[in-house]
Amino acid sequence: MSTTDSHRTTLIHSARIVNEGRICTGWVLIEGDLIAATAEGDVPADIAARAADVVDAAGRLLLPGAIDEHVHFRDPGLTRKADMATESRAAVAGGVTSFIDMPNTVPATTTLAALDDKCRRAAEVSLANYGFFLGATNDNIDELLAADYTRVAGVKLFLGSSTGNMLVDSRSTISRIFSEVPALIAVHAEDEQIIAARRKAVRERYGEDVGVEFHPVVRSHEACVEATRLAVETARATGARLHVLHISTADELQFFSPGPVAGKRITAETCPQYLLFSDELYPVLGARIKCNPAIKRPTDRDALRGALAAGLIDVIATDHAPHLLEEKQGGAFKAVSGMPMVQFSLPVMLGLASEGVVTVPEVVEKMAHNPATLFGIDRRGFIRPGYYADLVLVDDQCEPYPVTADMVLSRCGWSPLEGAPLGVRIDMTWVNGALVYRHGVIFAGANGMPLRFNSH
Repeated sequence: MSTTDSHRTTLIHSARIVNEGRICTGWVLIEGDLIAATAEGDVPADIAARAADVVDAAGRLLLPGAIDEHVHFRDPGLTRKADMATESRAAVAGGVTSFIDMPNTVPATTTLAALDDKCRRAAEVSLANYGFFLGATNDNIDELLAADYTRVAGVKLFLGSSTGNMLVDSRSTISRIFSEVPALIAVHAEDEQIIAARRKAVRERYGEDVGVEFHPVVRSHEACVEATRLAVETARATGARLHVLHISTADELQFFSPGPVAGKRITAETCPQYLLFSDELYPVLGARIKCNPAIKRPTDRDALRGALAAGLIDVIATDHAPHLLEEKQGGAFKAVSGMPMVQFSLPVMLGLASEGVVTVPEVVEKMAHNPATLFGIDRRGFIRPGYYADLVLVDDQCEPYPVTADMVLSRCGWSPLEGAPLGVRIDMTWVNGALVYRHGVIFAGANGMPLRFNSH
């Protein structure tokens, strides 16, 4: 349930509204949870008279809130690293108004009872709107088939082992999931046999204490390509709705088609870290940029950047995966994989827009419109009358400022971006019409709402 005041009205005017491929100067009127009206130009007198609160955007960007469809908020069971309260605070501070959480928690979200527990926890503490994946295992097909996929985002399938040990390696199970589950299947695509062989070879030649620069040697291009090939071929053979997560190589792009996300049966996601970093930075940033799949070559980074405008990459999400810094010590075999990104993903992507890598409307498309369309999320992801008022006011003309550890709201308390300059700042965030963040201050009185889906 939203705790918003159904009688509250807010007018945001003189904004550069970014929505559905256009940027125009105009206004948005919020009434209660919803967008009541929006238009270009000056505010009519009758609209102005309806507003109890007025925000002069003064030419700043007004965007639909980002929908991060790939986060690990560590709740339950791993809350020493993060929980839904801390990470949803980080999310709204970064302009992310909705998230979809992954199942590799403790216990894993592989039963409907565990899913219900997560929903209850989110309803109590989450500032952002929330949804969850149900995790696949080698033996829980009955749970997957019994789920209500208007309440569940889809099924998460690990074809390669990662945090949480939820690897599905039974070919018969994989075939049943693709053939029978009436929902989107989101896949972590790395081939476990290739990874195991690479790990063994590296250990035999170099020993246990190898540097983090060996991480993409172990979790190689080939491991990604072969697993993605298997997932795509299986989806084509069965007609399943497939979403391949965190694409990290140029080679995987061959499996995806350009064009609008609406109507696609096979879609692709990448993350800001794969668009920012390359293996050249392992000597500098070490295990802070160790993640699964591994960050790879500059040519991969550049190909992924090019795939944004081409429409081969449909969604940008974070794979936000906080760990404590002491867990990030060591090399390729000892440091854990994953990094916190949800608080800075939108500023990073808008920064890439200022460099010409992507356009601002494309950022909004990949981070708000397309996730809403891909998952069939009810009335979110666009600035339209009758839609929920999930909005973000962004200053894209601010003086550049460095990311520092004391800015980080994630419980882990660090960022791989520390020291890097950002030229974009999130000024204000509204969730379901309630102001939840303004100029560094979190307003904790309004809870997010459960997302509703229709993706199959």
